[in-house]
Amino acid sequence: MFTKITEQTSLHDHLDEKSVGELLYEMNEEDQKVALAVREAIPQIEKLVEGIVPRVLKGGRIFYMGAGTSGRLGVLDASEIPPTFGMPPTVVVGLIAGGDTALRNPVENAEDDNEKSWKELLEHDITPLDTVIGIAASGTTPYVIGALEHAREFGCLTGAISCNPDSPVSQAAEIGIEAVVGPEFLTGSTRLKSGTAQKLICNMITTITMIKIGRVKGNKMVNMALSNKKLVDRGTKMLMSEIGLDYDTCQKMLLQYGGVKKAMDAFNAAKG
Repeated sequence: MFTKITEQTSLHDHLDEKSVGELLYEMNEEDQKVALAVREAIPQIEKLVEGIVPRVLKGGRIFYMGAGTSGRLGVLDASEIPPTFGMPPTVVVGLIAGGDTALRNPVENAEDDNEKSWKELLEHDITPLDTVIGIAASGTTPYVIGALEHAREFGCLTGAISCNPDSPVSQAAEIGIEAVVGPEFLTGSTRLKSGTAQKLICNMITTITMIKIGRVKGNKMVNMALSNKKLVDRGTKMLMSEIGLDYDTCQKMLLQYGGVKKAMDAFNAAKG
């Protein structure tokens, strides 16, 4: 029988009677369980990433599907890929039940439609090269399950991120990732430990995918967008460490070529 651990009663009670300090320490005590739960799920995360990389190299995309907090986390992770790795915004796409309105405001019953998500994926011209990752803390969201079932039947690679063992979304996906973080500090509030675990897993999936497709050199974001002075300064220092020229020369090259990797490639080509 499927049990929602995420809905079980908090291990901490009488919250409204405790001091701020007590609440903070107890909440932190619960948060420390998150990274350990994610670590237990690494074999499944590894399997998913190893399936994603060759698909992306052939032009495949990653679609995150979720509702509420889970959907917002997918959209957040997707939105960070273009500035961090210089990739087009079409490579990692976050879709949330209820559309963009749901990023700031709840949309009634949006997550209960298990056909809407597949229609949205079809609007993005989904192909079997694409990967669909459903995110649902409870593991029961119809919007997510519907997307996974259709996408899997269509031939896409499918993964699910949830926080309950043997959840329906795990059953719907080819690869089920379950970070079982235990009851929430505030009973049922899955924006807390569950949300943190989901964010960590999304970080892992996209960051390691970008590393493996060549968007990182060493430990540096050599394809990041130069969208502000801080990033131009960071890029200049990266270039200095790679080619050994002074700050002003490297900054001039960086701005001329529009990126660290492009400037490095131009420098190496000029050297012969």
